[in-house]
Amino acid sequence: MKIKYELMKNAIALTTSASLTITASAQSEIRYAREKVDGLDIFYREAGNPDRPTLVLLHGFPTSSQMYRKVLDGLKDEYHLIAPDYPGFGMSSAPGAEEFTYTFDRLAEVVDTFLEQKRITEYTLMIHDYGAPIGFRIATAHPERVNGFVIMNGNAYEEGLGREGWGPIFDYWENHSPELGEKIAEQVFSLEGMEWQYVHGTKNPESINPDNWIIDTQRITRHGQKEIQLGLFYDYRNNVKLYPKWQKYLREHQPQTLIVWGKNDAFFPEAGAEAYKRDLNEVDYHILDTGHFALEEEGDSIIRKIRAFMNDNDVD
Repeated sequence: MKIKYELMKNAIALTTSASLTITASAQSEIRYAREKVDGLDIFYREAGNPDRPTLVLLHGFPTSSQMYRKVLDGLKDEYHLIAPDYPGFGMSSAPGAEEFTYTFDRLAEVVDTFLEQKRITEYTLMIHDYGAPIGFRIATAHPERVNGFVIMNGNAYEEGLGREGWGPIFDYWENHSPELGEKIAEQVFSLEGMEWQYVHGTKNPESINPDNWIIDTQRITRHGQKEIQLGLFYDYRNNVKLYPKWQKYLREHQPQTLIVWGKNDAFFPEAGAEAYKRDLNEVDYHILDTGHFALEEEGDSIIRKIRAFMNDNDVD
C-alpha cells in the first residue's frame, strides 16, 4: 500500500519504495521517498527513468542529497539518478552514536544495501567529499557493478588532503581528546563555519545560496550530531589507510572517469585531482576556478560535462 504524505507548501512526498510506481509523467519530476534499511529510514531523491543508465550521487560533509538538486533536475531527461542521505545526515534516520556505529565502513554498508534493495546493480558513481570513501568501498566490493566515476573533489590520495582545511582534524587523530573535539565543533559546526565551507575559494561568494549553510547548520546542531560528526572526523583516518587499496582498484579496473574539481578547495586541493592520473590511463579532466562545493558556482558547466561523458563513453 502506498503511503504518501503531502504538504501544501514546500511539498516532500514520502513513499515506500516497494510500492512506488513511476509513471511517464513522474519521470520528469524529482521524487522524494524513504527506504527502510537495517531498521533505518534512508531518505533519498530520485529522478528519471529507471530503465536508463543510473548515476548514483553520493554527497559530502556537512550536507545531504540536497547538494545534487541541480544534477537531478538537469539530467533527469536522459538518465536515472538516485541520491541517498547517509544515516545521521539530511533527512535519514540519525540514531545516537551509542545506538549506531558511525564509521565509513558502516555508512558504506548501508548505502550498498540500499542500492541492492532498490535493485540497482549497475551504475556510475558520482562522489564528492565523504562520498569518495563510501563510493570506493562499494566499488572495491563490487567492481562488476561500477561502470565509471564522476569525481568532484572526492579524494583517494594523501596529497589531496589540504592542511588548511584538515589541520585541526589531523591534530584530532593524534590527540583524540574531548577538549580538542569541543574546539573543532565550535569552529566547524557554527553558522560561520558552515558558510566558510561554501564560499571559500569561490569567484562570486554573493552568488552562493545561503540556504545551503543555513539548512546544514540547522541539521548539524541537532541533539547528538556533535558526537556523530566528531566520530566520523576521527574515523576518517581509516580512509587514508585504504588509499593504496583504492588506487590498486583504479589501476586494475581502469573505470571510465570524469574529474570535475574545484581547484580552490581548502580540504581537497588540486593535487588530489592530479594524482588520479598516476593510476588511470585516461581521464576526462577538468579543473574549475571555484571552491569545495563546485556545483554551487559551476553547476551548469558540470552538468554539461557529465552528459557529454556519459554519452561519449556509452556508460550504461
